[in-house]
Amino acid sequence: MSNKKEKLARAGMVAKGAVYAIIGTLTAMAAFNLGGTKSGKDNALQFLAGQPFGQVLLGALAIGLFGYAFYRFYEAINGPGESWSEAKGFVKRAGFIVSGIFYGALGFTAAKMVVSGSSGSGGNSAVSTLMSKPYGAYLVGFVAVCLLGKAVFQVYKAYSGKFREDVKESSLDQKEREALIRAGKIGFTSRGIVSGILAFLFFKVALGNGADAGGKVAAFEFLQDNFGAAVMGIVALGLVAYAVFMFIQAKYAQIRI
Repeated sequence: MSNKKEKLARAGMVAKGAVYAIIGTLTAMAAFNLGGTKSGKDNALQFLAGQPFGQVLLGALAIGLFGYAFYRFYEAINGPGESWSEAKGFVKRAGFIVSGIFYGALGFTAAKMVVSGSSGSGGNSAVSTLMSKPYGAYLVGFVAVCLLGKAVFQVYKAYSGKFREDVKESSLDQKEREALIRAGKIGFTSRGIVSGILAFLFFKVALGNGADAGGKVAAFEFLQDNFGAAVMGIVALGLVAYAVFMFIQAKYAQIRI
C-alpha cells in the first residue's frame, strides 16, 4: 500500500511541474513575441483542454494534482520533523495544509472541466469574493502577509540549498546533480519574485488602492509594465526551471510514507 501512495505522490510532483512548465512557457513565449499569453493556473488548464485528447490530459493532471494534495496532507499529519506543538513545526505543517488545499482545488477544477467538457471557469476572482465579505480587507491583508512570508522563504530555500534536502542526491549522476541545483536556485528565486509581487498587489487591494490583485497573470503584467517584457520573460523561464526541478524531484524524492 505504501508503494502505491509513493507512486501517487511522485505523480503529484510531475503534475505540479507540468502546471509550472505550461505557465512559464506560455508567458515566456508572450514576452519574446513567440505567441503564447501571460498565464496562470487557469490558463494552464485551458491550454491543456484545447490540445488533442485535451480531456484525457486534464483527467491525468487532475489525478496527479489530487496525488500531490494527498501527499501534502500526509506530510502535515504524519510527516517527520517538528510537531504541531512547536512554532516551526506549526508553520511548516500549516503550509502543507494550505498547499494541499490549493492543489486539491486545482485538481477539482481540472476534473470539473473534464466532466463538463468546458474549457475554463468564469465567475468572480477569489480576491473579489474575499473583499465582498465582512472584514474582507483584513482577510486580504492576511493573505498578503502569508504571500510575503512565502516569498522570503522561497528565496531563502533557493540560496540556502534547503531545496536539496528532500532529494536523494546519491542517486543522481553529476549532470543530474548540476541540473537539480541550477534549476532549484533559479526556480525558487522566480517563485519568490512572483509571490513577492502578489503580496504587494494584495496589500494594495487591502488598503483600497487596487481593484483586484489577480494571480500570476497580474504578477506578470506588473513585471512587464514596470520592468519590461524581457524581465517578465526571464522570470517566466525561471518557473520553467522550477518545473524541471519538480520533474527531477519526482524521480529522486525522499518520500517518507
